[in-house]
Amino acid sequence: MELENIVANTVYLKAREGGSDSNKGKSKKWRKILQFPHISQCIDLKNKIDVSYGYVIDQQPIGRELFFQFCKVKRPQYYRYISFLEDTTRYEIAADEIRVELAYNVAKRYLGLCADGHATEDTGGGGRGDDGDDGKCDDDSGIGGDTKKLSNHDDPAAEKKSLAGSNSLTNSNAVVAGKGTANNANNSSSNNAIKKCSGDDEDDDNDEFVLDILNDDIVAQVRSKLLNGSKELFEASVTAVKTFLQGEPFREFESSMYFHRYLQWKWLEAQPVTYKTFRMYRVLGKGGFGEVCACQVRATGKMYACKKLEKKRIKKRKGESMVLIEKQILQKINSRFVVNLAYAYETKDALCLVLTIMNGGDLKFHIYNMGGDPGFELSRARFYAAEVVCGLEHLHQMGIVYRDCKPENILLDDTGHVRISDLGLAVEIPEGEMVRGRVGTVGYMAPEVIDNEKYAFSPDWFSFGCLLYEMIEGQAPFRARKEKVKREEVDRRVKEDAEKYSHKFSDDAKILCQQLLMKAVKNRLGCRNGRYGAREVKLNGFFTSINWKRLDAGVVEPPFVPDPHAVYAKDVLDIEQFSTVKGVNLDATDENFYSKFNTGSVSIPWQNEMIETECFRELNVFGQDECPTPDLLINAPPVVEKPGCFPFRRKKKQSPREKPVPFNEKLLSSSHTTVTVSSSQNES
Repeated sequence: MELENIVANTVYLKAREGGSDSNKGKSKKWRKILQFPHISQCIDLKNKIDVSYGYVIDQQPIGRELFFQFCKVKRPQYYRYISFLEDTTRYEIAADEIRVELAYNVAKRYLGLCADGHATEDTGGGGRGDDGDDGKCDDDSGIGGDTKKLSNHDDPAAEKKSLAGSNSLTNSNAVVAGKGTANNANNSSSNNAIKKCSGDDEDDDNDEFVLDILNDDIVAQVRSKLLNGSKELFEASVTAVKTFLQGEPFREFESSMYFHRYLQWKWLEAQPVTYKTFRMYRVLGKGGFGEVCACQVRATGKMYACKKLEKKRIKKRKGESMVLIEKQILQKINSRFVVNLAYAYETKDALCLVLTIMNGGDLKFHIYNMGGDPGFELSRARFYAAEVVCGLEHLHQMGIVYRDCKPENILLDDTGHVRISDLGLAVEIPEGEMVRGRVGTVGYMAPEVIDNEKYAFSPDWFSFGCLLYEMIEGQAPFRARKEKVKREEVDRRVKEDAEKYSHKFSDDAKILCQQLLMKAVKNRLGCRNGRYGAREVKLNGFFTSINWKRLDAGVVEPPFVPDPHAVYAKDVLDIEQFSTVKGVNLDATDENFYSKFNTGSVSIPWQNEMIETECFRELNVFGQDECPTPDLLINAPPVVEKPGCFPFRRKKKQSPREKPVPFNEKLLSSSHTTVTVSSSQNES
């Protein structure tokens, strides 16, 4: 028995580590699985999907990467705007102690503002350079340089260095002026020190200025607030730059092979998903309708958790609506604080949700089973609570009330960050409306839920108060651990009794819990602004030390990192198995429900998977001298196979994906897109 568990854990841990070969868990045929189709097979996707800037660039990770590559390699005059957006993003999530200095760096590099007393005339927008292709294919190129990452945010020195470069302010003016003037931000004379950079400044590079698309009011606004280090300092500038990029730059991108490559990736994303897409590993736990197993995508090596929902069990319990709602809600959410849905597919016996795998276990396990007294130190409880607030905020902003916030449903990932899981009881509430339903977990349900009253998002803040209390005290507020008490008594305590606070609570922690656990909704913290109640909670004194921008970006270091060589799950044989469902038969009437469920890949998680596992980097290559590859040419000449030593050898057949197919020629001129016709007809 023990041997079976050891073997299951060993195989699972080996898969998590990427296997024993250089493929990092990928199948030997992964390139074949992810082979691009010929462009003629996917050009019609333009009329089937959203191809606006707001979707392709702002919401699609691969679309964003390809647009950045296009600007860097083929339209370098636009790349300065991309660099500006990246550096302002870094600035917004920078540590407070270095934000003023980073503001100076950005202002000097892109707006021509310096922290010295030299005033010169406006240099304008900086030259719009030539493409600089040197006779190469005019459209496109091989892989552009990697975009700047956000991985150095925990290191303030690295953050300063990444923004500084050759354009950073020197110690003689920037650092001294930055720190000196910051201490006198209210002095009107300090603002006068922010001037246009001198034209003879050796470090000045006008080619990086973005002034040509910013009006004087925006620049003046930045100049006047530069000393404050406000997180919103460059907000208007960023909006103006994005508005510009939506115009001519994006239209040129649509006419490039980079956009056609984006369509190829979208075609791959839409391919059917079956049980053959994954390798299955040990059982991690059980849900209401079936087991939860670890699984791995064969093509990429990415690990997930597969939540199996047995078809017969769903039908017997009449849970079709509940299952479909959970799937649809998960599909809408893209948050680093909520478990994300990556795939949804069906097998003969089950419906499967493939979700973010959380290898660190749940908070209940860590509260009670990690040695010592139950509960966490205040700093650790504050970190987890802040991330849960962000998760609830993302759900509420989408009109979703969670209704099951408790330690068992808050899971840790490999790095120690937490996510909300198990949205089986969640429901979407239309704007301005309320719902009714006595659902949740005993001891965590709000009084209005127990009394079956109408509510919106208030139950989540009461349950969150219970969670925070339990993390600090090491015991739920209305029921002791393993206490044998009837449900009616627990419900009475929730509605009538005041919770008790020990020495473990600081004054701020006690006040926050009391405000969250108010019996009356009108008095409860977070319940006065509908979908935006998280704003109230974030302003509470308990969270004063939290930098919400950095937390939301995932760059705050967690207080605890799970052991990568441990399995935070029950032994395989200790997980109770489901009994066989009898007396239920599946028929054709169930197929409509299954078809709504079986939708395959979810766009953003799938694209992130391609990037994280480096499949995007390895596959997203173009021809010599930045020319389109054969799969991007409408009338590409057939590939002539080189004669080998064995003329009688069976010739390699052309893959169906590689074959050009007839298509509507109107697609060549619709929207702003044209397709490369041949290698000799370069795109402009």
